[in-house]
Amino acid sequence: MRVIAGGRKGHHLKAVPGTNTRPTTDKIKESLFSIIGPFFDGEKVLDLFAGSGGLGIEALSRGASECVFIDQAQAAIKTVHLNVAACHLEEQAHIFRNEAKRALKVLAKNEWVFDLVFLDPPYKKQQLEQLMMSLSEHELVADGALVICEHDTDAMLPDIVAAFKKNSGRALWYYSAFDFRI
Repeated sequence: MRVIAGGRKGHHLKAVPGTNTRPTTDKIKESLFSIIGPFFDGEKVLDLFAGSGGLGIEALSRGASECVFIDQAQAAIKTVHLNVAACHLEEQAHIFRNEAKRALKVLAKNEWVFDLVFLDPPYKKQQLEQLMMSLSEHELVADGALVICEHDTDAMLPDIVAAFKKNSGRALWYYSAFDFRI
């Protein structure tokens, strides 16, 4: 794994040890970022279920201003710290070990608002609709924010979830916030 583009292009990233985490491949990452926008201009990013931190680090490399990385596994958090340090992105990274739903409540309490959210939970524990509902209910996304959902190919997500409207299909779906703050 490596950083594909931007200021940290070419930096190698470590994978989380073991078989419990499946990192997003470079090919998928490259396709994803060509869809959502190859470069950013100061956006705030949430990498929930961060694993190695590859998606959030890629967003930072491409111009996002800061990223919150959250994972429940200690090995994943250790790997995110190593990868963030290897890419010299410590000033832009906020790394927390927490369960996803609890983390969203803490982020809301601290008034975080994100422009880009990566949701890549373990396929056997996917609760993407509930997580998107929590993002909306806790007002954690800005108007026009994108939520990227990676899921099993058999999973079917509705066209609209809370304040999000689906923009694409396949194993990587993304949703954009609409009429969020009414």
